[in-house]
Amino acid sequence: MQTKPYLSLADVKKIAAAAEAEAVANNWPVVIAIVDDGGHLLWLQRQDGASPLSSHIAPAKARVSALGRRESKLYEDMINNGRTAFLTAPAPVADGMLEGGVPIIVDGHTIGAVGVSGVKSTEDAQIAKAGIAALN
Repeated sequence: MQTKPYLSLADVKKIAAAAEAEAVANNWPVVIAIVDDGGHLLWLQRQDGASPLSSHIAPAKARVSALGRRESKLYEDMINNGRTAFLTAPAPVADGMLEGGVPIIVDGHTIGAVGVSGVKSTEDAQIAKAGIAALN
């Protein structure tokens, strides 16, 4: 039987703190969501000034990234490059096909993802990646 790493609560808190630090350092009010490898929400943090809508978008970005085992930007790019049929993908994929979801990969295993929403999509991804970098 194979074994794989998983996210502990301590890991989640470490990721969240680093992502929050990146957002605060840039004065970006965002929502930060962290999910496990099944897309189940482990953490949701809405900073002061973040849009209420971002509380729905951030977890969706994280879910699609965890379940797809790749950055959510891939799906956005696919659609923008003409594969509009992908818009008919079932939920939860269709709900989070925007840049800002980044998988957490440890020893070749996707163990979860971080989704961020509230600023430009490239900045959302920057915050997510800063959080994930705290695990190393």
